Amino acid sequence: MANDDTDTSQINSWRSIITLIIFVLTNVIVLFPFHIPIFIPTPVWDAFVDGLVRLRVIAPRQHTINETKGMTTPFRRLNFPLNLVTTPLIADLFLLAILAIGREEVRAGTLGANNISPIDIMVFFISLAYIAISIDASGLIRFLAFKVLQWGGDVGHRLFFYLYCFFFGLTSFIGNDPVILSGTAFLSYMTRVSSNIVHPRAWIYSQFATANIGSAILVSSNPTNLVLAGAFKIKFINYTANMIVPVLATAIVLFPFLLYIIFADESLIPVSIKMHELDPDLRAKKPVNPNIPHARGKAEEEENANNATHDEQGQQLSLEEIMNPFLDKGGAVFGAAIMAATLITLLALNAASQNGHPNPVFWVTLPAAVVMFSWDVMFGWIHRHETRKIAREGREEVEYARAQREDEEEQYALEQENRVRSQGQLVDNTAKDSAPDAKEKHPPALTVSEHNGIDGRLSRPLAGDDKPQIGRPSSSESTYVPGDHAAIASSEDNDEKRDDAETKRRIERKLALLRKRGPRTLASLATDWFVWSQETFPTAAAVATHLPYALVPFAFSMFVLVQALVTKGWVPVFAHGWDHWVNKTGTVGAIGGMGFISVILCNFAGTNIGTSILLSRVVQAWQEIHHDNGLPISDRTFWATVYSMAIGLNYGAFSAAFSASLAGLLWRDILARKHIKVHSLDFARVNLPIIAISMTVGCAVLVGQIYVIRSKDPYNAS
Repeated sequence: MANDDTDTSQINSWRSIITLIIFVLTNVIVLFPFHIPIFIPTPVWDAFVDGLVRLRVIAPRQHTINETKGMTTPFRRLNFPLNLVTTPLIADLFLLAILAIGREEVRAGTLGANNISPIDIMVFFISLAYIAISIDASGLIRFLAFKVLQWGGDVGHRLFFYLYCFFFGLTSFIGNDPVILSGTAFLSYMTRVSSNIVHPRAWIYSQFATANIGSAILVSSNPTNLVLAGAFKIKFINYTANMIVPVLATAIVLFPFLLYIIFADESLIPVSIKMHELDPDLRAKKPVNPNIPHARGKAEEEENANNATHDEQGQQLSLEEIMNPFLDKGGAVFGAAIMAATLITLLALNAASQNGHPNPVFWVTLPAAVVMFSWDVMFGWIHRHETRKIAREGREEVEYARAQREDEEEQYALEQENRVRSQGQLVDNTAKDSAPDAKEKHPPALTVSEHNGIDGRLSRPLAGDDKPQIGRPSSSESTYVPGDHAAIASSEDNDEKRDDAETKRRIERKLALLRKRGPRTLASLATDWFVWSQETFPTAAAVATHLPYALVPFAFSMFVLVQALVTKGWVPVFAHGWDHWVNKTGTVGAIGGMGFISVILCNFAGTNIGTSILLSRVVQAWQEIHHDNGLPISDRTFWATVYSMAIGLNYGAFSAAFSASLAGLLWRDILARKHIKVHSLDFARVNLPIIAISMTVGCAVLVGQIYVIRSKDPYNAS
């Protein structure tokens, strides 16, 4: 690091002050994302849309009811998102516009500086993430979770322990994102089909904490570990050797706290779990590949339409997901072999190097990801006829179910309208008959559709609807004649046949409308290509849709922002503050202080990725300060700071905010899709004791380890 980077005199300039303000505002918005309404004049918007239609980019727009009636609004509202992708990028552009940063900051934030290479880190993480998510797409994680569920049986505490160990061990190997992606969905289904687990809180929070604790062991398991290893030239094997003891101790001590203190409630973790039984026909059925679009056909549409969460049908669908899991054995074995070979090669090459990793680590992971992608494409192409057939049949079932549901809704609304109308007419007739000048009073004739004992025909209710079933009004009302049962039965059969035929015709017309294709456009071609890819290469397409793309622009933008703080003197200011703290508190204070700061900043400094970038720069500036004043940092204190930072960055994901990590945002979104709402305050309230215990144990063990294996000799960066 250049000596100019430790100069703090620049913080008095207005550009430096604005840079700090922009950095703080950016992280606040990342923590609390929102949308900005943008109002565009309707003529301008219509001209733009009409231009896209003429260029065949999009299909002709459908006019709303207000537009049909000639009622148009003067402005069109668009909601521009300010989130972890857009906000840091806008902040960088603003700082470029006011000349607070320039080419050097952008270059250092993208190509790298001070042993931190953003491109190397991003390519390494994305390529390794492809392999891990491909293993998940093969069904291996769901299948292993199903086996753990079988081993645990109906004993609640034993099953909780088995799943705890399973998720911890799996995360240590393939990282936290694939485990959260598949494990969260599995637990949501498992708790749903249990009759005496009232709330899934204990299971989902424990899994989320375990996944982030386990990710601290290997460098490859979390991008924050990559930042630290690159910034301080840590060999991968040395990183694991220093982290494994505190992490294992945390996992061992945390479990009894979770089971007997934090979640000590029979409604959360029952002593004996009562699971619903899977129908024998479903158990014998061939498992469905969830990567194929519409593979479950009508069942998938009914689940989406009814939010199948508590009814018996929904429980059967959920039970089928966990008790009859799909497993692509070939893909699972090949993916596990590729992952193991990649990690072993990384560790071997990294350990053999003299200075950490002289060659970019993605030189190993990128070819491995290409091999895995080639396998997924080849396997999909070989089985394309089977997967396309399954997708086509499932799509037809879904379309028919949608048309049938729309028809039922329309018929129900029509019956309601006719019933209200007939009741109004009955009231009018009653009023006329009861008038004083009425000459004769005749009771209303009892009709077939109004007699409980004769006409039992009821309109079929909507699936999952609890509205009362209402008698369908017949086209002609016939007076009831006692004893004429044969004639009535014959009339009913004819009416039912006519109704069935009419219903089928209506559904066919709706299907024709659903399948009707408009003019070919660029958007429709892109949609068709994506659907074709899903049906032909289901695994590759599924992995591609789940890759953490948002991490790439976010990380690069945050690297540039932190580099701006370096050049504007703020990072040296933070480094001086850290130096004063360490001088006052020593090694123990360094561990406790860095652990606390890293956890707090994960929630307020752009997730744990942004925090790792910022704190790495601060520690590097701290090193340079001691190099300039000729007072070396002890080996014990330096590594105590670095490894306590590693613990805090991984553990900080389960602290106060979802945005403390990208894994937290993924976890929340998966639960929302499974109809489990997790509120921000509940997230912080439940995680507070978990993070307090985890950080206390991890840092305490690290203190003992540092004093045993590290000396007071000066730290030698070389």
